[in-house]
Amino acid sequence: MKITELVVDADELGGTGGFLAIRRLRLRNRREDGSLSQPYTNDAIVRPYGQDAVVVAIFARVDDAIHVLVRAGLRPSVALARDASLAPFPELPPSLVVTELVAGILEVSDRGAAGLAHRAAAETLEEAGFVVDPAAVIVLGAGAFASPGALPEKEYFAAVEVDPATQVALEGDGSAMEEGATTRWLELDAAIAACVAGDISDLKTEVGLRRLRDHLRCER
Repeated sequence: MKITELVVDADELGGTGGFLAIRRLRLRNRREDGSLSQPYTNDAIVRPYGQDAVVVAIFARVDDAIHVLVRAGLRPSVALARDASLAPFPELPPSLVVTELVAGILEVSDRGAAGLAHRAAAETLEEAGFVVDPAAVIVLGAGAFASPGALPEKEYFAAVEVDPATQVALEGDGSAMEEGATTRWLELDAAIAACVAGDISDLKTEVGLRRLRDHLRCER
């Protein structure tokens, strides 16, 4: 039977004081005939600031090929919380670092295409070491949920072309989380193949790379 409304019996915020918190909702479903389901609990991971994020595919044209920049950075959540023995297929113990595209949290003031471009340019400098004009940022379609069962966050995808020779030292945001980060260039199709093979195991990176490839094909 169709669900017409979610009845909120309680709305609690737990685990506050850090980068993330748990919003625990105690709910019942109201059906189209007016009846209510049994109570149940729904947990969502939320941030005290910045609901959504921008993912930036930084690319360059080198010898008639498209190369993309990826960044390897610390991911303690994977390194310390993932249990490889519970995976459905054999896998190595998690590394300290995860390879990803550049990404960052959208602030409340980052509105519309201009706000998205501004944040993408800022993250490109901070995490990749390239100064870019926000006007050069390409928006790659609509935002998407990465894990709607637990995250209300949408990830928005963008791209920007750079000259690899202009890269400067990575600024980072000053946090220990960004210590030791490195970047490297990969040919675009090879990077997507690495995602499929599991050598790059970050979903937003694969989506961003595929959207970039689609965008560049439409340019031809």
